[in-house]
Parts: sequence; C-alpha cells; structure tokens
Amino acid sequence: MAHELTLSFVPDTEQRLWRTVTRRKYPLTRDRARWQNQIESLLEEAHIKLSSLVSDLLGASARRMLKALAEGETNPSALAALADTQLRATPEQLCDALGVCTELNPVYRRLLKMALEQLQFLEQQIGQLDQETDSLLREHQDAVQRLAQVPGLGVDSASQIIAEVGPTAATFPSGKHLSSWLGACPGDEESAGVNYSHRSPQGNRHMRRLLNQAANAAVKVKGGIFEIVYRRSVPRLGHNQAIGAIAHRQCRLIWLILHQGVRYEERGPAVSKQSKQARTARMIRQLRKLGYRVEQANSQPSTHTVAR
Repeated sequence: MAHELTLSFVPDTEQRLWRTVTRRKYPLTRDRARWQNQIESLLEEAHIKLSSLVSDLLGASARRMLKALAEGETNPSALAALADTQLRATPEQLCDALGVCTELNPVYRRLLKMALEQLQFLEQQIGQLDQETDSLLREHQDAVQRLAQVPGLGVDSASQIIAEVGPTAATFPSGKHLSSWLGACPGDEESAGVNYSHRSPQGNRHMRRLLNQAANAAVKVKGGIFEIVYRRSVPRLGHNQAIGAIAHRQCRLIWLILHQGVRYEERGPAVSKQSKQARTARMIRQLRKLGYRVEQANSQPSTHTVAR
C-alpha cells in the first residue's frame, strides 16, 4: 500500500527561505491598510474631510499635509499650499476641508503623528522585504518578468508565485496537477455516480489568495481575454464561481509560462501598441523601484534586459 501514497510537495531549503520572506510581507501589507483606515477614521472624527478630496490618503500631497498637520501647522491655507498642482481639488476646497485645523485638539495631532510614524515604519519594513526578495530571486528575474506580463499579476505577485511553486514549477507534471495542488480546480465529491459538491479543495492558501486577487484584477482589464470570459460566464455561474474559473485558467497559464519558458500574449481585442507600451512602462517602473537597471532592446520592443 505504501507505493500508492502520494508524496507531499516539500520544497528545498532555498525555496523555503523564499517563502519565508515573501509570506512575511502579507501581514505587513495588511497592517498598512489597517493603519490607513485608522488615519481616515481619526480625520473623520476630527471633522477633517480630506479623504473626500484626495483619491489616495497616503499619496504625496496628502502625506505632506498630514505631516505638517501632525507637527503643529494650523493655517488651512498653508496646509493646502502643500498639495501638488495636479491635484483635482482646488485650494479653496482644501482650505474648506482643513478649516477645522485652526481649533484642532492637540490630542488629535499627537495621535495622527503616532499613526504616521507607525505607517512609515511598516513601509520601511515592506521595502526591506522587497529588496530581500529581489536579492534571493536575482537568478530567476526572467521568470519573474514573464509572469508579471500576465494580466492581474505584477512583479510582486510574480515573485510570490515563484517562491511558492518554484522558478520552473518542475514538481508538477502538468497545469492540472498544479491547479489541483493549489485548490484552484472544482471539487469532485462523488458517491454512487452522484456528484454532491463542486467545492474546491483547500490547497495552498497563500497561492489561493494570490490567484483570487489576480483574477479580480484581470477581469477589470478592458478588452482583455479574461474580461471577455468573465462577462460570458458570470450570468450563469455568478461572480464567485466566475472568478474561480478565471483563477483556474490563470493557474494553468502560470504553469505553461514557468514550465515551458514561454511568454504571455494577449489575445483579446485590447491588444494594441499603446496598451503594450503602457504595460511595459509600468513593469519597468516596478523593476527599477526594486533597484534593477532595465534597458529596452531596440529589435524587440517587448523584451528587456534586466541587470543590477
């Protein structure tokens, strides 16, 4: 009977180290979102309506205003002057939203300062983990770049996926095996020829989270193949099952890209030179943010040389 048992996937020491680093980032990112919500709640309690005028409360303009506010600035005009000129809100609107700052209780300033300091500390740790991941996966940057081209994924998600399944997904003979291990395939609870449940197995919860996020992002790409498949299946399956079907497709696509060394090619009507250039520019910014020097090849606009 022993030869009939299926062995569990136990990665080697190096890959376990990759997992340790990439998995550490998720709770920090979650804490960052929690502190952002606390800052917004604190501003609402103090009757400062800044979040209704800026799209990102942690953007450059909002941060400068919040930092000055925490350090004791009371003049609404001076605070509004710290915003970028590209901000949609006018100086008059910002002054109106920040008008209560002239009589703001000092306790709110101290609480805001504590929250901003905690947020800065979390972002420093996230940045350090990004650099650590970059260093560990330096030899597999081509695989990271190929995965990052898939709609819904990016450099960060690609690095996490490689840490979970390996740079070539060599452990899994096929995309079906990978999707089964991840729990991204329909269940098959059957007895006496009757199927009682199609619920997916538990699988790897870290990869399930990544695929769920990637699927939800991919269906929002206008004119992409995933958006077309989603719109075609959601009336019949509902949102959750349709997203599960997209995640299953992406899982098998991930196996092809890693195992066979191919690159993703968009087949939807959204394919255009401008969309490719925009996505390429976005990927280059992400790679450069991690410290890489990216040079675009003249002969093939879609390929890049990544070097330290």
